Amino acid sequence: MKHLLRTALPVLVLPTLAALPMLANAQLTGNVALTTDYKFRGQDQDMLGKNDYAKTRGFKPAIQGGFDYAFGESGFYVGNWNSSVNWLKGNSLESDIYGGYKFKAGPLDMDVGALTYLYPGNSAGNTTELYGSACYTDETIGSFTLKYSHTVSKDYFNLAGNKGGSGLKGTNTGYLNLAYSKEIFPKVMLKAAVGYTNMSSDIRRLGYKSYVDYNIGASYDFGNGLSLAGSVQGANKQNAYAAVSNPGYDLGFGTFGKQTYSPNKARFILTLTKAL
Repeated sequence: MKHLLRTALPVLVLPTLAALPMLANAQLTGNVALTTDYKFRGQDQDMLGKNDYAKTRGFKPAIQGGFDYAFGESGFYVGNWNSSVNWLKGNSLESDIYGGYKFKAGPLDMDVGALTYLYPGNSAGNTTELYGSACYTDETIGSFTLKYSHTVSKDYFNLAGNKGGSGLKGTNTGYLNLAYSKEIFPKVMLKAAVGYTNMSSDIRRLGYKSYVDYNIGASYDFGNGLSLAGSVQGANKQNAYAAVSNPGYDLGFGTFGKQTYSPNKARFILTLTKAL
């Protein structure tokens, strides 16, 4: 028994001791935000309103927040981000869980990891992606970030209807995004991005098109972690994603007051964020 303890103790203790510096340097950060409209890849995330005229006008406020835990200088991190949503029947929350590894490759800041989008009230929307990004920063011209996300779950936000028994899959849907940012005035940051969603063949077969989204705006830093951002966000292929926000009233001679719109429609969005 003594011999076994002498053999096993270093095996158990040494990895723990080696991890202590990393744990000692770990950093926990958080954020909370209020936005007038939550768009994801150019699409509104609040589309199930009943008799809600404001939704067709782009006022769909959401509260958001999360945290990141970085393991010191190791480059590893985990995190969670949440937002109120209303696009999936029976569900009102999006909760993202992710983890990855950041490292330098010459002049580039690299980031690879995995992310799962969870919808507690209706798991049909659950989606998992692997991602990788490269960022190049120059003090004169600003920062450019190229990121690619690849769906590895059986469905992509329920568009294929896989959990409902459609027999179709959203696997291999890909998203490519190029983002740019630069401080143009003291405390004022210009931000712009363009992305392309390449739907799986099964999703395209249902009539949903691959599409391009865009985001351009600026943010102002008030200090102490408080900032305000304003941006125009939207996407093309609007007809392929038409939705009915206001079902209207059935008065016996047809539907009255129906409001049909596309979640890809361009919106001006304000977001107030507080870093914690």
